[in-house]
Amino acid sequence: MRILEIREATKPIASSIRNAYIDFSRMTVSLVAVITDVVRDGRRVVGYGFNSNGRYGQGGLIRERFRDRVLEADPQELLTDAGDNLDPRRIWALMMANEKPGGHGERSVAVGTLDMALWDTTAKIAGKPLFRMLAEEAGREPDDRVFVYAAGGYYHPCKDHTALRAEMRSYVERGYTVVKMKIGGASVDEDRRRIEQVLQEIDGAARLAVDANGRFDLETAIAYAHMLRDYPLFWYEEPGDPLDYALQAALAEVYPGPMATGENLFSHQDARNLLRYGGLRPDRDWLQFDCALSYGFVEYERMLDVIGRAGWSPRRCVPHGGHQMSLAIAAGLGLGGNESYPDLFQPYGGFPDGVTVEDGHVALPELPGIGFEGKSDLVSVMRTLAE
Repeated sequence: MRILEIREATKPIASSIRNAYIDFSRMTVSLVAVITDVVRDGRRVVGYGFNSNGRYGQGGLIRERFRDRVLEADPQELLTDAGDNLDPRRIWALMMANEKPGGHGERSVAVGTLDMALWDTTAKIAGKPLFRMLAEEAGREPDDRVFVYAAGGYYHPCKDHTALRAEMRSYVERGYTVVKMKIGGASVDEDRRRIEQVLQEIDGAARLAVDANGRFDLETAIAYAHMLRDYPLFWYEEPGDPLDYALQAALAEVYPGPMATGENLFSHQDARNLLRYGGLRPDRDWLQFDCALSYGFVEYERMLDVIGRAGWSPRRCVPHGGHQMSLAIAAGLGLGGNESYPDLFQPYGGFPDGVTVEDGHVALPELPGIGFEGKSDLVSVMRTLAE
């Protein structure tokens, strides 16, 4: 059993949308294929991975550093003790050999992309859906259904209030019970009008979450908090810089509603510091760590351990990114849910064909691996890379 090749291609996911901090006019994503000599059902096993939106493709790091550490290793070092499958945890350790502590920036995205492809490969070799394989390892039954929310509401040069309302209404019509929109890219008064327009449109059929994408200083974050307290929001997301734990803690003193953060923290050490110093409240706040940006599932396991030691339930985790890898983790390990991009960042966002949202939840199909082969537009792009 061998890994024959690892390929990476940098793909565009450019769009005219923007949040409070960046626009997506030149956004890219790394698509990775892990090609093995294993055959299942008459087809060579190939595992796929990609990084979440908001961080650019990491082809340079993947090709120049991490890929070769896997390919140059003794093939036996990549296997389980039984030798019957690849061992993603051992491979992760090989990828991270000779790396200094800290530096959890773009490096974590490169490793997380490869890690996703390795878990997809491993589950396919085992002939199991990844969510079932993870649940079996954890000694639990996977969740039958997973909560998902619809992320959108970006700023766009052609999107007025009417278009924003129509977008949010479309999510509710597709079965979502929580929708999310961006704030912080306009004045507080204009964002108040946008929020009120959306709340009028969804009219109690769904809850609204808002996301500032780390834009605010403390004064602005508090000003928005005073405005947002007037509305029954699902959460107030990432008001300030992700590493400004003091801002987050100060905000918790003045904003009684739920808050969410963590998508731009990329290690278990960062997660631990957030819970130590960020003033977050385990009875109402949400953690959004994204395995595809934070060294992959191997590191995400460590994050879950940190969360548990701090007295938090994994049900307070709703990962960022809207990809099927986090969806599999949510079902397998009992997280609180997963982000979803019904229309954006395609073909990487969304669910396998035929999966529908019912009452804000989805059921995962019984597909080997992460389930990419069930999404026809995505797998067609993936197979051009490796098959």
